[in-house]
Amino acid sequence: MKLLDKNRYNALAPNLLKVTINNLFARSVIEHCIPGKVYVDNYNNPQTFFVIHPYGMSLLYGDCNNPEFNTWLYDYALNKNKERKNHEWMQAYPGTWDNVLQDLFKDCIISSAKNKTKKEKGIIELNTRVNFKFDPKKYKAFRKENDYSCMHIVRTDAKMFNDIKGTVVPAYFWKDGEHFEKRGVGFSLFHKNKLASTAYSSFIHDDKLEFGIETLAAFRGKGLAQHTCSALIDYCIKNNYEPIWACLKENISSYKLAQKLGFEPIKEIHFYRLSK
Repeated sequence: MKLLDKNRYNALAPNLLKVTINNLFARSVIEHCIPGKVYVDNYNNPQTFFVIHPYGMSLLYGDCNNPEFNTWLYDYALNKNKERKNHEWMQAYPGTWDNVLQDLFKDCIISSAKNKTKKEKGIIELNTRVNFKFDPKKYKAFRKENDYSCMHIVRTDAKMFNDIKGTVVPAYFWKDGEHFEKRGVGFSLFHKNKLASTAYSSFIHDDKLEFGIETLAAFRGKGLAQHTCSALIDYCIKNNYEPIWACLKENISSYKLAQKLGFEPIKEIHFYRLSK
């Protein structure tokens, strides 16, 4: 594996656009929306690609029959050289990668259901990620029964960007508040004059806008996220964006909220949690 110079990222676009699973986070890296890393098997004629987003997500795609690259991938995934301080969540495309990865990681792969002790080092934990498809008719029915006009919801600005704390916050997906205001969009709900919940674009490319959601710990369980998400969905509809939603299958709250808002699960893919 060759660490690709960022000035050569744009050449990867044609291959990446062929990926039919979540690829917006990888596009954000190769289109220089946010700093990241790209590894390839060959500088001059790359066939295997590994794109790393700074939030801790990676996309493996291209030729899966590349022994030298796969040997590097094994060491990287198990963090043999201590390159990572935290877990990384990897998706692979096309589906033929799954058999290759099962064989590559056969001595250390374990399903999340069987990882009872929540072991973190020396294993690859196999999870499931769900891709959803937005159904405008189902959302319209939801909106008829759920009006958020009485809620204090405003467009997210740079100050709110910096005030949002949690694990899935806009700061992980945009360079700074100014960058977010210029290229992204979000809606924040205030509860009793305190910032409580935000739904925002984690990625926007072409006509697709992928959702990120964060509700501050003190305000969870109050159903606030559905209102901020509705504001962002309405923005998407008005501006001709397709709302994109994906989450861990095990993330029951996100899974149920997606369906409530009119998103339908259409595809399940392997989601590999790489070792610390």
